[in-house]
Amino acid sequence: MTMPIILVVDDEPRNFDVVEALLGYQTYELQYASSGKEALENLAMFPIALILLDVMMPTMDGIEVCTQIKANKDWAMIPIIMVTALTSKYDLARCLEAGADDFISKPVSALELKARVHSLLRIKTQYDQISELAQLQRNTIDLLRQNLEALQGNLAASFPHELNTPLNGIIGGLSLLLEEHTTMDAEERQVFLQMTYESALRLHKTTQKFLTYTKLELYLQNPERVPLHGLDGPKPSAMASIMKDIADSEKRAKDLQLVLGEAQGVISYADFTTLITELLENAFKFSSAGSPIQVVSQAIADQFVMTVTNQGRSITPEEVQKVGAFQQFNRQLYEQQGLGLGLKIVMSIITKYDGALNISTLPEGGTCIEFRLPLLQEASESHP
Repeated sequence: MTMPIILVVDDEPRNFDVVEALLGYQTYELQYASSGKEALENLAMFPIALILLDVMMPTMDGIEVCTQIKANKDWAMIPIIMVTALTSKYDLARCLEAGADDFISKPVSALELKARVHSLLRIKTQYDQISELAQLQRNTIDLLRQNLEALQGNLAASFPHELNTPLNGIIGGLSLLLEEHTTMDAEERQVFLQMTYESALRLHKTTQKFLTYTKLELYLQNPERVPLHGLDGPKPSAMASIMKDIADSEKRAKDLQLVLGEAQGVISYADFTTLITELLENAFKFSSAGSPIQVVSQAIADQFVMTVTNQGRSITPEEVQKVGAFQQFNRQLYEQQGLGLGLKIVMSIITKYDGALNISTLPEGGTCIEFRLPLLQEASESHP
């Protein structure tokens, strides 16, 4: 845990030693400034948590220093304890008018100094916590504002359809079953139950995509303080298993071609699953059954490189530029409807791990999506 930094401002160097002895060097980190000018320079260099400021100093006295600090919005919330030999109410009032949070009289008592420092640092910690929460709220609002134009366009038009279509399927299927179940035979009931179930799955998938995208964007705005280099990505055998399951669900198992090396990227198992699911589902969606979908992974220098190639319709450079705007590619050519969030989710995951994404069109038709991640140097046994 980082010790709070206390700035001691006094033109008498021996007073610094006194403060150090009174507070104890193992509890706080102390910085020393012998003048008001030096104190302001220290504030620009160190994350000062509290200031012990002597009132009587030449050139720029403590009251002037306090006034300048409190006038700066970046420093205004740093608590200042004025250390003074002055005792008149007028002088003490001047200290408070300058913005001082507290004052202590010379000679300084160890017990009193520790109590006042501890109290003000506790208040400062509470203020910092509230400020961090407020910043998180501001970042969330900014994120929503940044995406508002896109949401008002393609998303605003698509979202009702994406929700209403499966919802209508669920309501319609259940209504028929409730009204006609006594006259239906077992096979008819099975058909309507299957249709209702598929509509529910589609609705669930749509909402999960939005939740995934939102969580990723919030992470990128406020990264978790967890070192990503400690993660262990899935091994090639696990990668293959994930991809085969996706191909099976799309009824395209025979079309999937895997050429996986032994390399692993620095990425969590869950994020890799989301990443490759989005890429493969797009590859299957925009290619015909019977055409190959090839996935190749290898280590190049210090990077894990994976490509997903299909021989279906190509994504144009213009469409690639619109990935971040929730663009659904050439909707008129496909019966499948979608919100175009898949590649945006892919980009957010890759950004999270400081990777890179490249989308290119093949000369003979089709699209190759390549992503690069930091290479995992030592395989972990956490996942098969």
